[in-house]
Amino acid sequence: MSRLSRVTDTGVGRALRARVDGRLRALRADLWTVRPDPLPPSTWLRWLPHGVLCLAAFGITVAALHDLQDNGHLAFGPALLVAIGQGGAVVLGLWRPVPAWWLSLGVFVLCAAVVRARLGPGPETYTWPWTAAGIIAELLVLLLLALRVPTRASAAALAVTALATWLAQSAAAGAAHDETGTLLLSLATVVVIVGTALRGRRVARAQLVEQTTLTAEERTRRTLLEERSRIARELHDVVAHHMSVISIQAQVAPHLVKDPPEELTENLAGIRQNALDALTELRRVLGVLRSEHPGPGDAPAGPGGEAAPYAPQPTLDRLGALVENTRAAGREVVTEIGGERRTLPQGVELSAYRIVQEALSNALRHAPGAAITVRLGYRPDGLRVEVVNDRPTEPPPPSTGAGHGLLGMRERVAMLGGTMTAHPRRQGGFEVTAFLPDTPPADTPGTGRTTDPRKGRP
Repeated sequence: MSRLSRVTDTGVGRALRARVDGRLRALRADLWTVRPDPLPPSTWLRWLPHGVLCLAAFGITVAALHDLQDNGHLAFGPALLVAIGQGGAVVLGLWRPVPAWWLSLGVFVLCAAVVRARLGPGPETYTWPWTAAGIIAELLVLLLLALRVPTRASAAALAVTALATWLAQSAAAGAAHDETGTLLLSLATVVVIVGTALRGRRVARAQLVEQTTLTAEERTRRTLLEERSRIARELHDVVAHHMSVISIQAQVAPHLVKDPPEELTENLAGIRQNALDALTELRRVLGVLRSEHPGPGDAPAGPGGEAAPYAPQPTLDRLGALVENTRAAGREVVTEIGGERRTLPQGVELSAYRIVQEALSNALRHAPGAAITVRLGYRPDGLRVEVVNDRPTEPPPPSTGAGHGLLGMRERVAMLGGTMTAHPRRQGGFEVTAFLPDTPPADTPGTGRTTDPRKGRP
């Protein structure tokens, strides 16, 4: 044999021994433990299985005591010890299945040894090595074990039980008895298979619930990111517009003054250059967020009916067209405007338009036939937006939505430092109310304003 072959054989042998040792250690950890592993609580009649098993354990104890005394010819003391061990193993299996199985197996060995001394060559026979009560107790313990431990542990417990049964039967050669080892092993195999299948079904259901929860959270998170990206694109358009205006005004300003001072010209040139630099950096960072094709309703239709690719962002001036589109869908829409109408900051008008747009879409989708009222209230410190729909006149169609529209509304309102409520009405229908301040507070994210804590002002 070559040196390479010896090295290869040694490596394969080591890997095989390591694998066998690892599996033996895993089996030892599964079966040689006293860790608690209670049954999962039941939502319907939670304690019914526990009560049934405790009642069965009491019946096993009484039946075993009577059987061992009358048919096994045991004294009261040993018979009571074996009976309590068999019934107690079932009760212990409710909380600690592995120790319960070891207890049941130990009681079996004790019972087989004690009863074996009473077996004789005469015509009188007795069930051995497993008594009737012992068979029922062992089956219940194996079922409780298979419901909670991995499949390999259940199979190992079944194998150890079969080995102990075979050894006990081998020691009873020549004695008259009714053999019960084959019956016990047949029933135990069926019980372990059923328990393992039920455990696998429970584990699969738990994993499905967990995966469904993770999927819903991921869908919500993705929708939130998409809505924030959309808001960032709109903010990019708004800020880019103002920066462009600043740059143009700074360029034109020197020409509006005859013989402007050199310092003024330099300052205006610096303002223009800073505006251009900021605009370039803004486009570099946020320009990648612009989608290739704007969504429906974001831009007016072009001559051919398609959306204009570079239309300006909508404002409240287009609210009438939005309401008319809803009326064209067969709905009654009433518009009420209170207060002195004025031009608001572009971000406020854009958010107000989007909130009304989403609220109208929700009313069309979830409240068929209901009348809709849109109210705009101009206040000195901001704008109040209210969209209310009445009770639907017919059942709404099934919807796959998950409230992402309301999530987008709350994102816009939070961005401006406003408040929003969305809830069903007592008399039926739904109501969405939002207040958008003219000027967001200094601590609103994205405003770029900071407050001096010593002076209490920006």
